[in-house]
Amino acid sequence: MKNLEKNFIFLQVGLLLIGLLLSWFYATHQILTGDQTQMIYKGYMAAYKDIWIDYGNAASTVGNVPGSMMTYVVALPLMIFDSPMSPMIVIFFLHLCAYFLLDNVIKDIFTTEIRVAFLILYWLNPWLLFEDILYNPSYLFFFSALHIWSAYKQREKSSFFYSMLHVLAIGFAMQFHYSWILLPIISLYLMYKKIVKVDWFGVAFGFVIIGISLIPYIETVMKNSAITHHVDDTGRYIGWGGVHVYPVLKSFLYWLRYGSFFFPNKLIASAHFEWLSDVHMVQIFFTYLYRAIVFSVGAVSLYFSYKANRYFYELIKGRITTRKDAVKNKEEWLFFYVIGALIAVFISSIISPIVFGYWHLILIFPFALIPILIYMRDKAAKYMPKALIAIAVYFIFINIMGAVDSRKYSISTDYVKDTKAYIQRSIQTP
Repeated sequence: MKNLEKNFIFLQVGLLLIGLLLSWFYATHQILTGDQTQMIYKGYMAAYKDIWIDYGNAASTVGNVPGSMMTYVVALPLMIFDSPMSPMIVIFFLHLCAYFLLDNVIKDIFTTEIRVAFLILYWLNPWLLFEDILYNPSYLFFFSALHIWSAYKQREKSSFFYSMLHVLAIGFAMQFHYSWILLPIISLYLMYKKIVKVDWFGVAFGFVIIGISLIPYIETVMKNSAITHHVDDTGRYIGWGGVHVYPVLKSFLYWLRYGSFFFPNKLIASAHFEWLSDVHMVQIFFTYLYRAIVFSVGAVSLYFSYKANRYFYELIKGRITTRKDAVKNKEEWLFFYVIGALIAVFISSIISPIVFGYWHLILIFPFALIPILIYMRDKAAKYMPKALIAIAVYFIFINIMGAVDSRKYSISTDYVKDTKAYIQRSIQTP
């Protein structure tokens, strides 16, 4: 224990560097699709031509994401250093900030062993690193972390500053992805449970900042209301998920998957090993061998995630909806925050007009790890050191494979070169 505490900083720095190297490897091999080109176009139009597009990426059935933030996070880095990697460095930085915000909460509640477990399960996790790509969900991890950190800081005493940050976490998340609705639902649950103290002046000031940031978007909508509608409107409506069983069940399954190693199919089911050999039978052999490994490990870990969440529920059942029992300690406060995240998944899946993919709920990924940490501490503590080493090695392997051969990444792709070619075709560069 003492040795671990003494050496934690070295372990932390080492693992953070490994994660950043994997992030860079991912980013440089991302395959350009419409997700990235929407943001690249907005950013380069602003940086090169001073034409600022005041709305975000097109979303399924509900039009473009409101606000200008997606333009700014690409354009401003380009204006500082003209390279396609500049906006990616912003994503790396935000991921790093998110980790430190989350770790600040974890270290105040748990022992050093759990901090190490969270460092590995979060920072090296393919659920996180697979999003080292230039599209809007990649930014959401930061807002998740800012949301829980600012709420945790107000569990006993209200604060103008933290209340403002809490609102900003919600409001700026809204300008990146429609899944932002998850965050205010969690906030409302914390207020319902009376386990967060709110400074209403801070809340009001946060709303003012968000409102000011949305003025250019509102002006644009007044001139062109078409950006609030999707051209491929399927006829679905708000509340569509509530009249169908599958969307809600699938959303809860994603909660279990976030705590498991059953990663996105775009990561684990798209490898074909064409880079390894020109011989078709060799490609087939390694493709099925790889799938056998990742799906077997995924299935076992999914069962582990189910057991962890069932154990977590047993610890807190009977107190989920009651308001009369005070929170006993910091750990229990975190438990209720996690319950708030689960409730947010349930409500958002009901009101959603679409069936969620994994990226629609990625905001709650960090919170889905908490039941896993609790279960490892209480039920598998003696196996934790060796298990964490094995998990770290497995994560690194999966991440390398994901960057080399998956739906979003390829070893034969050069992101910088492809981006420059796209800009030459789409924008008359200076």
